[in-house]
Amino acid sequence: MSKPILVTGAAGFIGSAFVESCNRLNIPVISVDEPTYFTSRSEHKALQFGQIIDRERLFEWLESKRPVLSAIVHIGACTDTTEMDEAYLSKMNLEYTKKIWEYATKHALPLVYASSAATYGDGALGYDDDERLIPKLKPMNPYGESKQQFDLWALEQEKQGKHPPSWSGFKFFNVYGFGERHKEKMSSVVIQAFDQINQKGFIKLFKSHREGIPHGHQERDFVYVGDVIQVLHFALQKPIQRGIYNLGTGKARTFLDLARAVFKELHKPEKIEFMDTPIQIRGRYQYFTQAKMDRLKAQGYHTPFTSLEEGIHQYIQKLHKFY
Repeated sequence: MSKPILVTGAAGFIGSAFVESCNRLNIPVISVDEPTYFTSRSEHKALQFGQIIDRERLFEWLESKRPVLSAIVHIGACTDTTEMDEAYLSKMNLEYTKKIWEYATKHALPLVYASSAATYGDGALGYDDDERLIPKLKPMNPYGESKQQFDLWALEQEKQGKHPPSWSGFKFFNVYGFGERHKEKMSSVVIQAFDQINQKGFIKLFKSHREGIPHGHQERDFVYVGDVIQVLHFALQKPIQRGIYNLGTGKARTFLDLARAVFKELHKPEKIEFMDTPIQIRGRYQYFTQAKMDRLKAQGYHTPFTSLEEGIHQYIQKLHKFY
């Protein structure tokens, strides 16, 4: 049997999808997360998580057990973009990730980690993952700032020669797919639309509060979780030697496109209502995101990304089988 991959955030949305892919590929895993998540999240019960390690005891366990690993995939983080406790975000997203990096460096382990498109802030500088632009980015919330600070720290460590043998960070754009229901208000609009349409027959979307952009025409780069997982495996297998990369489709779509695709998949008539964007997030609300994907393509990744319509089709098929 091959050496296991250490997966943090393994009971979360993207982490569990990565574990599922490893199960299919017969790659052993060691799963790190809050232990109760593995039993409380029913969508994941069929997965083989291997040995489960409490995220609070990970570094103590690593030092005492000295496991033989093939790589680390670090997805674990506080992903609540409305979290305002900067000390908590610094602990969970910055300091914890620094320890992961330092362990991977010390033990010469390939590392793949999750950054975020939230680092781009309002998009004033575009969505170009040229690393020379990273110091200029201005995230609009503490979550994005915590991810930004780690990216900058990693690049500084690399300059000092303190880095894993191969490492790559990925700025996830709007990821959607099976296994995200536990995220509740932070889950994608796809699952929220699925629930609202089934329960009420309509969906509510945010109004536009920006001149020239009609309601529902706010755009996002929606990326299917299956594509995200393929890229993470590509990064490990190639391997990508180093760098921070966008992970989206490279094509922005409107929330109306998304809503209509869900209605079509559910064979229900379209009924969309618009509500005011809450005041507390209105000033930080992004009206457009679109990943520039040239640098990942230059690494040799040429697999086409799943269209929004096809991704929603696959997602809802899985939801129908599960619920």
